[in-house]
Amino acid sequence: MHRLLAGALTAAVAAALAVAAAFGIVALLNATPDQPNTPLISYETPQDR
Repeated sequence: MHRLLAGALTAAVAAALAVAAAFGIVALLNATPDQPNTPLISYETPQDR
């Protein structure tokens, strides 16, 4: 019975760590600022001349 309890406790702790890691990764991804949408190359149009 002791080994069963230890196994269940280990599984519960592992699941809790996995959930915490998932929330941490999502929080880090949401914390990065959006990159500006500016083109690297711009072509002249007839209105620019």
